[in-house]
Amino acid sequence: MNTCPCGSGTELDLCCGRYFETLTAPTAEALMRSRYSAHALGKGQYLSDTLSAKERADFDVAEFEAAFEQHKWVGLEIRETAGGGETDDTGTVEFVARYKDGSGPAIHHERSNFIREEGRWVFDGAVFNPKAPPRQVEKVGRNEPCPCGSGKKYKKCCGA
Repeated sequence: MNTCPCGSGTELDLCCGRYFETLTAPTAEALMRSRYSAHALGKGQYLSDTLSAKERADFDVAEFEAAFEQHKWVGLEIRETAGGGETDDTGTVEFVARYKDGSGPAIHHERSNFIREEGRWVFDGAVFNPKAPPRQVEKVGRNEPCPCGSGKKYKKCCGA
């Protein structure tokens, strides 16, 4: 069995491999997984064909194929998906891809944007190393009611 590089545990032909010819992944996440598999397998033309028109201008298949041997992709973790369903027109997928190169183990962390062009999902740019929004911490004064709901002042309850 030839397991799909995307980490689904499914055979390649039943997973990402079926999109290599049709270019019609049903969701943004499925397209992202198939693009990861294409990176792992050296399918530069598929990577080019699944770019939006504006992104395609900056991609060189020959350059990708020349650099292919320098990276060994070893794992994919999907962190978050927003939109990108079968009835959506836009979606984002945040992921971490692990690989090895001449310097040793490395990671690629990205939040990818996907859109529909001519009825099919395509990659439309990304934010590299996205940061989570800052946490909002509410400070409680000593003499304010305790946020636990006990009815006591904070200093006599959880702040003691």
